[in-house]
Amino acid sequence: MTDSIVLEPAPTEITLEGTGMYAVDGTADAQATLNSLMAQIMAVYSVSDDEGPLTDMVERFLNQQPHLTVRRHGDTLVASTNLGRSKRVILAGHLDTVPVIDNFPPRLLAPGDPLIREEIAQAHPEEQVIWGRGATDMKASDAVLLYLAAALTEPKYDLTYVFYDHEEVAAEKNGLRKVVEAHPDWITGDFAIIGEPTSCGIEGGCNGTMRFDVITHGVAAHSARAWMGKNAIHAAAEILNRLNAHEDASIEVDGLVYREGLNATLINGGNGTNVIPGECRVHVNYRFAPDKTIAQAKALMIGDDCGAELGNGEHTATGGVFEGFGIEMKDESPSARPGMDSELTRSLAALVEERTGKKPEAKLGWTDVARFSQLGIPAVNFGAGSPLLAHKHDEQVAESELLTMAEILRDWLN
Repeated sequence: MTDSIVLEPAPTEITLEGTGMYAVDGTADAQATLNSLMAQIMAVYSVSDDEGPLTDMVERFLNQQPHLTVRRHGDTLVASTNLGRSKRVILAGHLDTVPVIDNFPPRLLAPGDPLIREEIAQAHPEEQVIWGRGATDMKASDAVLLYLAAALTEPKYDLTYVFYDHEEVAAEKNGLRKVVEAHPDWITGDFAIIGEPTSCGIEGGCNGTMRFDVITHGVAAHSARAWMGKNAIHAAAEILNRLNAHEDASIEVDGLVYREGLNATLINGGNGTNVIPGECRVHVNYRFAPDKTIAQAKALMIGDDCGAELGNGEHTATGGVFEGFGIEMKDESPSARPGMDSELTRSLAALVEERTGKKPEAKLGWTDVARFSQLGIPAVNFGAGSPLLAHKHDEQVAESELLTMAEILRDWLN
């Protein structure tokens, strides 16, 4: 680690705190500018619930761009051009990160640093690597969007930039959701890009997700007289048997293949080492392909008329995988179709393939493209950094990925 240096802003023509502008025709050092923007936002702690200082910084920066109208709701910012173009493109990125795991403050790693992952070193030899919480998910893309927000003063489409809070936590806190509900006129457009990490490839749509407890009930008793009770943990064996017997499907939607997943992620039961447990809960996460609505996915798990909804307590599954067991819903978010039939989607995908050789793929995790899909706005995931490194303790991104993303979007939007 002796070669690692603390990440600090490098001198450049554009800073979050300054008013400098630059050209986008190659006269300015775009890589240095992107690195500086990245350094500044990486240096601000912004774990969910603590996005405020970074939102304040980004707001000041956006307000310095005379071609943008900037509005704020909570810790979410919406900055728009109003040039009278026939189409509008939305570019969105979340400012929050998952909790820190000994990876803050960030570092700028020189080539050869032992903290650089082998696959990153092989793919990006002789490059600096930005290491630390949020590097890939998704401050690299945020830095690119900030660059574009300043650079694109006369784009061929009107643009709306959204920098939002609370993406990494429960859906009810999501800043984009709150803005859509409170100010739907702020989030209108013909196409949207979410800067989730995709290694600068297009990932279309997303799986939906739902989480729920599957519950067994027993009768508490002293473990020395177990026959006087009924063991709820033992009864949960059937839940695990059904999970093990379930075969996850791979489903093609609009030419992209989505793999589903059904898994237990937590289990809890009992309240004493010498007490036969009276209740056991297995927490289940179902990731479902975008050929299904939430209602259809729920029917496959718990039946059509179970009655279990968010916040209404326990109900008995009337069908599906967990028929007969108690169910308490905990969270649910819709899937999103890829939107690959949109003219704007096709043109961006063609440019990405031309520059990177990457064809569109399915997004297997849930992202806010689903929110845009519900609004009738085709949306894709496109961002710098590997999605496989999101949330990892050694989250990192090579500097050239920021430049690749920026140049593709700059050329597509100009």
